[in-house]
Amino acid sequence: MNKERKKTKWKKNKLVFRKSEFERVFAMNEKIYKTQSGCIHYWINLGQDPEKATLIFLPGLTADHRLFDKQIEFFEGKYNVFVWDAPGHAKSWPFEFDFSLSDKAKWLDDILSLENIQYPVIIGQSMGGYVGQAYAELFPNKLKGFISIDSAPLQRKYVTGIELWLLKKMEPVYRYYPWKSLLKTGTNGVATSEYGRKLMHDIMMIYNGDQKRYAKIAGHGFRILAEAMETNLPYRINCPAQLICGEKDHAGSCIRYNKAWHKNTGIPIAWIKNAGHNSNTDAPEEVNSLIEKLINKI
Repeated sequence: MNKERKKTKWKKNKLVFRKSEFERVFAMNEKIYKTQSGCIHYWINLGQDPEKATLIFLPGLTADHRLFDKQIEFFEGKYNVFVWDAPGHAKSWPFEFDFSLSDKAKWLDDILSLENIQYPVIIGQSMGGYVGQAYAELFPNKLKGFISIDSAPLQRKYVTGIELWLLKKMEPVYRYYPWKSLLKTGTNGVATSEYGRKLMHDIMMIYNGDQKRYAKIAGHGFRILAEAMETNLPYRINCPAQLICGEKDHAGSCIRYNKAWHKNTGIPIAWIKNAGHNSNTDAPEEVNSLIEKLINKI
């Protein structure tokens, strides 16, 4: 990272959050980690044995910590739990878009180290799964478990040159596509359940009236994903792992990628019936069961 970057010009956050709602429903403590690019908000509950696994929930691109409400509800009180608003997302704003996927993984490690979390199990949905793979590449001896939820492999060999090119050109699509159409695609297109669709609608409405910011988040996210793939690093997963994918996941070529990922690595895969790209919101009980099964193997 460039240490000479300009300091972030902090602007008043115009987003309205009912700060106590998440903390009132769950016994989670909100904390802030400061970087040179901005502040990362995260929620944590370390009330369990520190030698037990800590579940690290990483939401997908444009989503926020609420994406894992059903998982926090189930696992809180059994395991230590952590969830964040990724850099630039929701409460982790304002934020300079001058970071890479590896930077996100390094910031995550900084936070885990500060919290003295020694047994992290990363559960990443979509983009969160890519962050998890970047973390595994950088800190292979620290990661104790990895679960990909509707994500895909980060290795270069799985994608075509055209796909990489398109990933770098997405910001204008999100900026000029009609907001109402984006809202429909971003809700009905990623979830099949009423709960999952309403949740994503609520999450997307954070950016209602600020489509430019939404487009910037999406465009930057896809671009750094392509750049991470182009490094051609191995991104090996050397810990117990589980792939999870909705049978009705129509986000890009997620199903094709997961079939190849499973075939090439032997990592077990679970196909979630009638679930879309956010299978953890469409079938939370089934996904929670799969997460718990992996934890029990560690």
